[in-house]
Amino acid sequence: MIPPLIESLLDPARYPHPAGPVELVETHISWVLLAGDYAYKFKKPVVLPFLDYGTVDKRRACCEAELRINRRYAPDLYLEVAHFDGEPAVRMRRFAEDDRLDHVCARGELTPDQLSDLARRLAEFHAAAAVAGPAERFGEPAQVLAPALENFDELEHLLPAECGRLARLKSWTLAEHTARRDAFARRKAAGRVRECHGDLHLGNLVLLAGRPTPFDAIEFNDDFRWIDVAAEIAFTYLDLLDHGRPGLAAWFLNEWLLWSGDYDALAVLRFYAVYRAMVRAKVAAIQGKGTEAAEYLAMAEALTVPPPANLTITFGLSGSGKTTAAKVLLLADARAATIRLRSDVERKRLFGLAPDAASGGGIYDHEATVRTYGHLRTLAAEIVADGWPVLVDAAFLKRAERDDFRALAAQLGIPFAILACEAPIDELRRRLATRSGDASEATVQVLEQQVQWMQPLDEGERGVAISPARP
Repeated sequence: MIPPLIESLLDPARYPHPAGPVELVETHISWVLLAGDYAYKFKKPVVLPFLDYGTVDKRRACCEAELRINRRYAPDLYLEVAHFDGEPAVRMRRFAEDDRLDHVCARGELTPDQLSDLARRLAEFHAAAAVAGPAERFGEPAQVLAPALENFDELEHLLPAECGRLARLKSWTLAEHTARRDAFARRKAAGRVRECHGDLHLGNLVLLAGRPTPFDAIEFNDDFRWIDVAAEIAFTYLDLLDHGRPGLAAWFLNEWLLWSGDYDALAVLRFYAVYRAMVRAKVAAIQGKGTEAAEYLAMAEALTVPPPANLTITFGLSGSGKTTAAKVLLLADARAATIRLRSDVERKRLFGLAPDAASGGGIYDHEATVRTYGHLRTLAAEIVADGWPVLVDAAFLKRAERDDFRALAAQLGIPFAILACEAPIDELRRRLATRSGDASEATVQVLEQQVQWMQPLDEGERGVAISPARP
């Protein structure tokens, strides 16, 4: 039943601006009135286990919190807390529903460049977000496990026919949490638990001026919002998988890692992705959608099984297409699991530079190169140990560099391959002369030097070489 206030606000004359025909959108916790160029979001006077909108004062406080929290991402979208007959509402600028990323993705129009932009913005946002203090419960290992187990308690009643699958998933969740307990604690201590968005699926992202922009962050429950940044990224990652776009999921994850440098997130990302899938299974089950719930359980089960580990390195002169080939490989990754390490980016990170910063050329001497390859080797070993295949995007022009990574693969007991890229020398010169906006700072002069000391693949290396796929 629509209350009298909301009913009265269907009259365009109630607004201090042109409102045209007013539309009402209702959710289980809100009424949203679409009036002209604006939307007014009223909170229903409900009290649920995870929120309390029971009084006007509490609704007003939540409206003010919603405004503050969401203006961090979208200050042009979230305008003010308005009042009608004493009842608070968040006033927002309207946007085209077709521009929500779930709709964009469903149309097949979501691009890697848009996800790169989103990943960078999220990495920057997370870096600036408030950090949970050591005395706060947020992100503590026990606090991470509790909602995951709660899902199983509810699902066992909602889906008794899935008892076997639920038992397997619960067993995996407990075992994975035990195995990663130190990682959860380490990430809390390192400041990785922050005031995030808390509900970052594609339906809460919209293209504004062509850029993916988060909105509708969780304001009503601190436990949902104060989370590990890895749990935040797992939400978007899982939603891309749910939309049948594993290549875009892999691309988004890798771009966020590129800008954040938070490769330690991979130790816990699979746990959080499974948790997100289980939440979706529970919601579907509550809605009586048994088939959909079972599909989410199947997705969760698939996520518990890491793909076969492997280590691939690239090989080729500057401009030969190594980074392009790596992008094609990621976008074709049906398991959304391959992690790319870019030497150009990690070299700069070692020297305190952003991935897109100009170094001035002072970080490319022999000592810096040895340090960079050593860092890449360490990262690759850690990521493989966490259950993710690795692609190292670097020149690897010296045989000793390639031998070192081949030895690492042998030590880890995993397959090794070389993604070999080449192009005519005149084409390489042309590409480098016109290159801009890339992390690599290689020039034509650098290319000419590389040609002099490059060591080609030997017969044994050619036996593990693979050719790049076409874009």
